[in-house]
Amino acid sequence: MKRLNGLMGRHLWLQITVSTLLATALIWCLYPSRSWVSILVRTVLCSLGAIAVVVSTRRRERRAAGGSTDRLVALEGRLRRGEAPDDPAERESMRALVEQRLHRTRHRVPAQIGLVLLFCAVTVLTALTAGPRQTLGLALLTVVFLGWSIPYGNLQHRRLRRMRSALAGHRREPGAAGGTPRSA
Repeated sequence: MKRLNGLMGRHLWLQITVSTLLATALIWCLYPSRSWVSILVRTVLCSLGAIAVVVSTRRRERRAAGGSTDRLVALEGRLRRGEAPDDPAERESMRALVEQRLHRTRHRVPAQIGLVLLFCAVTVLTALTAGPRQTLGLALLTVVFLGWSIPYGNLQHRRLRRMRSALAGHRREPGAAGGTPRSA
């Protein structure tokens, strides 16, 4: 899993390709009478805005991590393991990355509530207007997606808060002789 995370972290195009193909396969399973090529084209066109947001976010995170994709992947690995860097430059990069992600996720609870409402509303409306196959498929997608995204998002938020507090313990006092770490 570590190698897969590293590979996907280094190659953003691979993440986008895999997610587009999975979305196409899911939609094709829900609506098998449609051509998979038309579904793929529609999925790609509908995903262009999301792809632009992901690329922009990735660029900002790379800048915060020191400008390199490899450095960003290394910092993400340390963040996942909960290891605070010892090197002052790496600590500063990690601090910038953590603060950026915490700022970006400051509205996560209302966003999660909105996702639950949106997915449930789409499932109910599909039940009222489409067949049982589509309703069952969307209900399954709702349960699986929300059952994964909410606990995983909460886990990531806890990791970010723990790393921020670990990095705060490493801050140096201004004017302290020898640059001794501040006591917590």
